[in-house]
Amino acid sequence: MTSDHPHVPHLTTALTGPLQQIESHLLEQQSRIEAWLRAQWRETPAPLYASVDLRNAGFKLAPVDTNLFPAGFNNLNPAFLPLCIQAFQTKMEHICEAASNILLIPEDHTRNLYYLESLATLRDIVAKAGYGVRVGSLREDLTAPETFELPSGARLTLEPVQRRGRRVGLADFDPCMVLLNNDLIGGHPEKLRDLEQMVIPPPDLGWTVRLKSGHFTHYHEVATEFAKMLDIDPWLINPMFRNCGELNFQKREGEECLLKNAGRLLEDIQKKYDEYNIDRDPFVVIKADAGTYGMAIMSVTSVDELRSLNRKQRNKMGSMKGGRGVSKFLLQEGVYTFETWGKEEAVAEPVVYMIDHFVVGGFYRVHKGRGVHENLNAPGMQFEPLAFVESCINPDTSQDPDAEPNRFYAYGVIARLALLAAARELAEHREELAEGAAEAQA
Repeated sequence: MTSDHPHVPHLTTALTGPLQQIESHLLEQQSRIEAWLRAQWRETPAPLYASVDLRNAGFKLAPVDTNLFPAGFNNLNPAFLPLCIQAFQTKMEHICEAASNILLIPEDHTRNLYYLESLATLRDIVAKAGYGVRVGSLREDLTAPETFELPSGARLTLEPVQRRGRRVGLADFDPCMVLLNNDLIGGHPEKLRDLEQMVIPPPDLGWTVRLKSGHFTHYHEVATEFAKMLDIDPWLINPMFRNCGELNFQKREGEECLLKNAGRLLEDIQKKYDEYNIDRDPFVVIKADAGTYGMAIMSVTSVDELRSLNRKQRNKMGSMKGGRGVSKFLLQEGVYTFETWGKEEAVAEPVVYMIDHFVVGGFYRVHKGRGVHENLNAPGMQFEPLAFVESCINPDTSQDPDAEPNRFYAYGVIARLALLAAARELAEHREELAEGAAEAQA
């Protein structure tokens, strides 16, 4: 793609290979794809919201992460906030029709101005959807309302959450529903346990319980079903993965399992590269199985790289946000990103946002200091808002498969497949809760 449009990155690989075939398939089969997705949503309703990180290698387009408590709403194109508002209204009509007041509970790291801007945007979406909304913090050190003046000009007030019986609220605010924008990597707070109010998304989908390996197991099934319908190789939209049991990088415990699985995954990727005549080195991304924030993540192209990690690298893989230790890791097929942004050709990857089952926007995560095989969620990254919306739902069959609107339609389809995998995670969680309740009563 060689568009000079300021909001469209260049794809630096020639699009004559498998990806153009995928994009062509998606365009040709659009009505069939949308009908299939509609049937899936009827059977398994989508989560309230999610963001999906995609990687476009030219020969492969796949999700590499799905976040069920997304930040970054401030990076969406403001022109498309009406779509966010409408999607939120639609979702609320299905899950909590009688709701009028909503308590928004954010992450605890509230000194991060970028996150506070996202929170203010999310609050505005909820308010403009027609709900009373206030922001309640679980921070133990917050004993009185705290107001932030943000660089955008927005004001955001955090208030201490109070629990009364089986309800949570604020001093003078009793909400019908709790909207969680906190991934609970530090654990399920006592204040949110056994509430009579609806909490969306459920706290048990936070990183205390949820694992990436579980998500990608569901995604593998979704991608396989979808690929069978379209008669394409599921590998073209699905990153292979493996995982071990407990690992300790510092003490080198579980290293044998790590080396064995990394070696096998590299071999499996090489076989697919050989099949498609891809002249690139396979690589494996090793990341914490719960949460990332760009921490506890690394890329390797050989088992020897893993064997020879120095102490600094091992320590880096041993801790997460807040200094929490990591013992479970996902070994995921690395997907190159050959999209670049601007004259400096900084490496870029698309991030797609959804509310309910609607694509509501997206942006490119751009990093001038990272390579095509590296994680871009790292200090120094920047965001380029992109008007994904129109093009995600309006492909233009008169243009080439890799033209701007059609590329973004492809992104919207793959992101919704990841969303469907998350929906199945949510359904599985509900089944487990129902079984547990039935056993308790028996």
